[in-house]
Amino acid sequence: MCFSAEASFGAGIVLTTIGFFTLKKVSSNNQILFACIPFLFAVQQFSECIVWLTLENDVFQSLEKVATYIFLIFAQIVWPLLVPISILLLKKGEKYAAFQKVLVVIGILTATYLSLALLLFPVKAEISNLHILYHQNYPFSHFYIIGALYVLSTILPSFLSSIKGMKLLGTTILISCIIAVYYYESYLVSVWCFFASLISISVYRIIKKHI
Repeated sequence: MCFSAEASFGAGIVLTTIGFFTLKKVSSNNQILFACIPFLFAVQQFSECIVWLTLENDVFQSLEKVATYIFLIFAQIVWPLLVPISILLLKKGEKYAAFQKVLVVIGILTATYLSLALLLFPVKAEISNLHILYHQNYPFSHFYIIGALYVLSTILPSFLSSIKGMKLLGTTILISCIIAVYYYESYLVSVWCFFASLISISVYRIIKKHI
């Protein structure tokens, strides 16, 4: 399986279309943030498409740093914040609402740490074995803790929701995470985001059928 500028661009087009139709199905304000997920993934995939182009063509090199940071801001800051908040907002009176609020706090802490890391430590993208490898010189001693908090804030909220279809969404994202870690550990940031972006298409079905 290989990834490329064409793959990211194609995913971006599909996600933009799905995002448009998902937002059209919104029936209340508390659904808007959740419904934006496919569209925001589209922006992220377009940014990685630009990263590919800048790494493959010197003429686009001036855009490399901007595109790299846009992609990483989505991957490491937007998702741990947006996922738990958007799911918490969907339905009042949830059985596990208190736990969902805890996950929102975890997401805020995770995003704050990764925001500081992006500001304080250099990052660099390169093509390696048909994938994009993001070099991030963050403090290694915190890697596993932050990784665990990131997974908790981006995956567990789906399992605490009573909305039909949400647990399936969480399960498929968890499976994609396991696959990405096992087969593409060095390229986890890029590969898992690609998988998750495609899986996010199911947000449309959840908004349309179950909310």
